[in-house]
Amino acid sequence: QVQLVESGGGLVQAGGSLRLSCAASGRTITSYTLAWFRQAPGKEREFVAAITPNTRTTSYGDSMKGRVTISADNLKNTVYLQMDSLKIDDTGVYFCAANPNRYGRSRSPTDYNAWGQGTQVTVSS
Repeated sequence: QVQLVESGGGLVQAGGSLRLSCAASGRTITSYTLAWFRQAPGKEREFVAAITPNTRTTSYGDSMKGRVTISADNLKNTVYLQMDSLKIDDTGVYFCAANPNRYGRSRSPTDYNAWGQGTQVTVSS
């Protein structure tokens, strides 16, 4: 089973940028689809982006499309989420997740069987 650890969250002003990292251990990320989800207080977990590290193929959710870029460094066994033009509504906990169907890039949290602990992103006015 892969273990995932997120980092890079923090407090940023609206319009600013953050880069989140998801470091994997135990298994290589090329065995999985890796995705980022987010969850705001009182709301359901929401798909942000996914990547198939083998092919670098990506997919994006509607809420942050055009403002985020997901990437993978297979040598470092790490996935990144570059977030730009952040809005107050982007505030929440951001989770990295792994799906053993490495070509699916599913948007459903139930298809992901490994999760990190999450990193808090707070966007202020």
